[in-house]
Amino acid sequence: MRWWDIDPVLELEKDLFPEDAWSRGMFWSELAHSRGPAATRRYVVAESEGRIVGYAGLAASGELADVQTIAVARDQQSSGLGGRLLTDLLRAATAFECREVMLECRVDNVRAQKLYERFGFAPIGFRRGYYQPGNVDALVMRLTDPSASVQGTEING
Repeated sequence: MRWWDIDPVLELEKDLFPEDAWSRGMFWSELAHSRGPAATRRYVVAESEGRIVGYAGLAASGELADVQTIAVARDQQSSGLGGRLLTDLLRAATAFECREVMLECRVDNVRAQKLYERFGFAPIGFRRGYYQPGNVDALVMRLTDPSASVQGTEING
């Protein structure tokens, strides 16, 4: 993901996550940590016919990575794109030498939970009221050894 991707990503973000969409500033802040030798982030976009149809981001700190976001346009869901985006993030976690990857997922997002489970993520707890302003709980999931789950196609950074 590059700075010029932020506006189309924000459009997709607002469509998919209207209650708790990220702001422009949040994306700028994450991108500020995604380049250079001290990078601790990996953000990617997926395009189809000149349109951004998905994006994903990962933050790394020491041996732990955290999936910050994965989003797939409604007309691209069930196409395998979410899995390809997640694969890219797990490759990045491996490159960052992370031994574990964590994430939070809305408890009502069963589709995403099934995707994460296919990659080996396991539920480990809940964060009550994590998603605001809707006060929706988050399911916390963990993957140990992300390198063992890496498969699929590369996505553009």
